[in-house]
This record gives sequence, C-alpha cells and structure tokens, in this order.
Amino acid sequence: MKLNSLGLDQKKTQDLANDLNKLLANFQTYYQNLRGIHWNIKGKRFFDLHVKFEELYTDANIKVDLIAERILTLGVVPLHTFKDYDEHSKVPVGKNISQDDLAVRLIVESLTELLKLERLVLNKADEANDEGTNSMMSDFITEQEKTIWMMKAWLNETV
Repeated sequence: MKLNSLGLDQKKTQDLANDLNKLLANFQTYYQNLRGIHWNIKGKRFFDLHVKFEELYTDANIKVDLIAERILTLGVVPLHTFKDYDEHSKVPVGKNISQDDLAVRLIVESLTELLKLERLVLNKADEANDEGTNSMMSDFITEQEKTIWMMKAWLNETV
C-alpha cells in the first residue's frame, strides 16, 4: 500500500476524491436550483421563502467550496464545468418553479439525493481512515437531515 503525504492510501484516496467530485456536481445542481427558486418564488409566502432560499443557497455555496477544497487537499482536481456537473449530477433540476410547495419539495428531493452520496462518501472515508472527509460528511448529513425535517414539517408531512 502506497501512502500519500497525508498518510492515506493513494488508491482509496483517489476513489474517494472521485466520489467527492460526484458530490460536488450534485451540490452545484442543488445550488443552482436554490438560486432559481429564490429568484422565481411567488405568492403569499414570498417574503419568508425568499429569505429562506437565500440562506440555503448561501450555505450550499459554502459547502461547494469546502468540497472542492477537500478534493484538492486529497490531490485531485475538482470538477468545474457545467458539462461535468450535468454528466455527474442526479439531483433533480428545477426549472421555472415559482409555487411554494413545488419549491420546497424540490429542496427535499435534492437533499435526499445529496444524503445518499454523502453517506457513500462517509463510508469510503471511514474505510480510507480519512478523518477530514469523514468529519465534513458527518456535519453535512446532520445539517441536511434537520433541513429535510423542517421542510417536511412546512409541507405538513412526516419524514
């Protein structure tokens, strides 16, 4: 087993970075969805949702940067083109969504997809003994599970 300068197995680290790149692509789609619903939301709940969506896209933008920097820390180049994002993203794309219920459902669906990827990355990070990635994924998962709960409560649904 060959170790990199971080003391991690190079092969496992490369595999992990590839999955982080997939997560990055999905987060970029999620981020753009949030921008779209922030811009286009209409109705009686506009003021509350407009602010909430801005809060969420600001957080997503920070997470995009953290993911890309973690990929770089692992010695790999992060994906950075829309073509790459489109090829690797499974997060649903929301287009022309202005209705509050549809916007909130898009957030729940997007976060559900992100959680699947984050749990995959978390497991691989654990196998690779990569505490840096492991910690980041744990934090993301905890926050996003809470956001899903809150969005489902807003929809008057259970998790």
